[in-house]
Amino acid sequence: MRQVRRGPAAPPGQGYGGVPRQPSYTDGGYDDGYDSGYNTGQVYGRPGGGAPGDPGDRYAGRPAPDWRRRIKWTALTLVTVLIVTMVGTYFWADSKLNRDVDLSTVIDRPEKGEGTNYLIVGSDSREGLSDEQKKKLHTGSAEGKRTDSMMILHTGDNGPTLISLPRDSNVTIPKFKGSESGKIRAGMGANKLNASYAIDGPTLLVRTVEFNTGLHIDHYVEIGFAGFANIVDAVGGVEMDIPQDIKDPKSGADFKKGKQTLNGEEALAFVRTRYALAGSDLDRTKNQQKFLSALANQVATPGTVLNPFKLYPTMGAGLDSLIVDKDMSLFDLAEMFWAMKGVSGGEGKSMNMPISGSAGNGNLQWDMPKVKQLVNELKNDEKVTVSGN
Repeated sequence: MRQVRRGPAAPPGQGYGGVPRQPSYTDGGYDDGYDSGYNTGQVYGRPGGGAPGDPGDRYAGRPAPDWRRRIKWTALTLVTVLIVTMVGTYFWADSKLNRDVDLSTVIDRPEKGEGTNYLIVGSDSREGLSDEQKKKLHTGSAEGKRTDSMMILHTGDNGPTLISLPRDSNVTIPKFKGSESGKIRAGMGANKLNASYAIDGPTLLVRTVEFNTGLHIDHYVEIGFAGFANIVDAVGGVEMDIPQDIKDPKSGADFKKGKQTLNGEEALAFVRTRYALAGSDLDRTKNQQKFLSALANQVATPGTVLNPFKLYPTMGAGLDSLIVDKDMSLFDLAEMFWAMKGVSGGEGKSMNMPISGSAGNGNLQWDMPKVKQLVNELKNDEKVTVSGN
């Protein structure tokens, strides 16, 4: 067997077979002793254990985000957008009001009292209705315009008061200034209240109401058949609790007793019905008051006000349909609607003008002592104690 020659043992400090042990780098210098790095808890990379290229390196030297500043600018942006929207909505809505009635032409007016008085008129105008719509809404095709309903709404510190004026009320039509000619015309004596509107329109109606009551009318608001139906449809219908079955072929009303939501067509039939009611026109005016208060309450709900897809169509339909006096502002109109909402909510009072019976010509005669007391309370903005029919 071949013999293997063994060499001498490696000197101290050298590896096996005479190969020198490799030096290690420690703190910038060489160290003869071997250190694996586990003595300090570091094997490689940055102090603390992070590896080179760690994502934290990308944010080194950048300032922390200023969240307070970001929140402030976001809030300012939102407020600016809100203000611009509100201002734009105001001017859009204001441009839609039909300010066609000039109350400055009304002569011999009574002094203004406390609070604000609105004369609210529902006319039987068919303007804008097609033949098909006239048939559907049971309006007929009469030419011109007449008043289908008249109400005085008083607003003040003692809650709103809504007073219906029956259109067959027996009143005196006094001398007046013609709305077109500008000339003073003689009065026409005893007649139905709605005849004044048929003779010379809104200004003579205001003159007649003021002459017979002594109450100053501050604002005038009128709406026709088509506008009324459009508002009801735009708001999504109005819920009413109908106290009895009603069927009236002339108005198109066909209702069962109980709660139900009326659309525009049904609502118009409801407020025009009188032949199916025991009290005829007096009962009709009560139904008109109830419905208008319910409509105002529906318009003022958060579901309408906070929903732009419902609010703008409702405002558009309503404002396009209204005829108001030249001094009417959107704030005045808003006050009127909120007051009507208050009537339905029990914060105010609704009533008919006090009636004492029928006059010799068959018209309804006002109970003048009660009327004078009512007007005095309204002028002084006192709580109304008079009751109507």
